[in-house]
Amino acid sequence: MNDSQLLRYSRHILLDELGIEGQEKLLASRALIVGAGGLGSPVALYLGSAGVARLTIVDDDRVDATNLQRQIAHKLSGVGELKAESIRQAIADLNPDVQVTTVTTRADDALLDTLVQQADVVLDCSDNFATRHAINRASVKHRKPLVSGAAIRFDGQVSVYDPRQALSPCYACVFPETAQFEETQCATMGVFAPLVGIIGSVQAAEALKLLCGVGEPLTGRLLMLDGRSMSWSEIKMSRNAACGVCGSC
Repeated sequence: MNDSQLLRYSRHILLDELGIEGQEKLLASRALIVGAGGLGSPVALYLGSAGVARLTIVDDDRVDATNLQRQIAHKLSGVGELKAESIRQAIADLNPDVQVTTVTTRADDALLDTLVQQADVVLDCSDNFATRHAINRASVKHRKPLVSGAAIRFDGQVSVYDPRQALSPCYACVFPETAQFEETQCATMGVFAPLVGIIGSVQAAEALKLLCGVGEPLTGRLLMLDGRSMSWSEIKMSRNAACGVCGSC
């Protein structure tokens, strides 16, 4: 670490649990963020400002005026730009030392198979079950920890699925691919603006903890937030031996 980095990350270095060793781990780490919207915005900004060395951001969408209510990495001047590129610039304004790679095609199995393998931690900030399950399959295949978040209306949830841990469920253990879940989109259902910031910030915190080896991650626990009452509830989750994704691993 050079003098500039010692100053920039001094508040992390002052933490006994993190210190110089933990910060150096961040400065050598790689994170994959799938989704550059409401969840991806705080995730990318916090990981970038914390000094995660290399970020890969996947999103094929463009900034729309309706996004600005909650997707805090984007600006009015950026309406019409690709979201991944908009976030890349926002991170550069915060921390130019971070290397950001943008992928502006839709995340599919082939793309995720390549990108997940290269990452130290994967953050699912997407907004549909098909993409979430594709991310989960790649995470299980390559044994990469997955930090998953979701938010709609006033309700949010976040958890960590870590295939390196024998008892950890995967996303499909909790939300099976064969189950019929109703797809809800903020374009029709709405979303409370700060909710995505809260859930995305928790995702960023869990990713940083995993990269540094600090604290106790949310592995095996699903946190759910009711934004109306601002109350959290927790469900303990276990691995499903019959899971079609991780059951044979």
